[in-house]
Amino acid sequence: MVAVQQSEPTRSSRGGRPRDPSRDGVIRAAILRLLAEVGYGSLTMDAVAAEAGVGKATIYRRWRTKHDLVVDTISDINRAIAVPPDTGSVEGDVRALMDLVVTTVQSPAGAAARSLLPAMQYQPALVEAFRDGPLAVWRNAFAAMWARAEARGEVRPDMDFSVTAEAASALIVQRWLLIGEPLEPAYVDEVFETVVRPLLRRARPSAA
Repeated sequence: MVAVQQSEPTRSSRGGRPRDPSRDGVIRAAILRLLAEVGYGSLTMDAVAAEAGVGKATIYRRWRTKHDLVVDTISDINRAIAVPPDTGSVEGDVRALMDLVVTTVQSPAGAAARSLLPAMQYQPALVEAFRDGPLAVWRNAFAAMWARAEARGEVRPDMDFSVTAEAASALIVQRWLLIGEPLEPAYVDEVFETVVRPLLRRARPSAA
């Protein structure tokens, strides 16, 4: 997760010392760790400050409430796949992106996202932040990959919204989110070879 750096310290409307942008990455990492460990309900501003090794004033200069803190943090989850890999072929791209998805869901960011699901039932702002943050990054990465494949003549148009597109990540997400079993390389290989690769072959443009 990449913290946005600013050329000058940002002063909060709350007054006091200026905000130090260099602390942002440390604080956000602490938030993700705590969300994964205790979930949204048990997360406190005091705990975030202690985990990050900063004073509470440092936290409150960035976020007024726990809700603001979490919404802002999850909007940046999944930046690791913001730029999809370009291997030169659709099969290579899909396989590489599947690996990035696995890495992401098994990271502290993925664990934090999973811990927020119960809270999303009664926190519409969390749902919106998750949809506009992690899910949007994920969706845009796959869309860019399919657009390249279409430009190379490897797949038919509009693959981004197809069953083939869903299949590239659906079983990985199911195993991570619902089943809770490890996403071992052998499993990802099997999904690619038995499900995804045959669908990619069927997605080739018809001969003129």
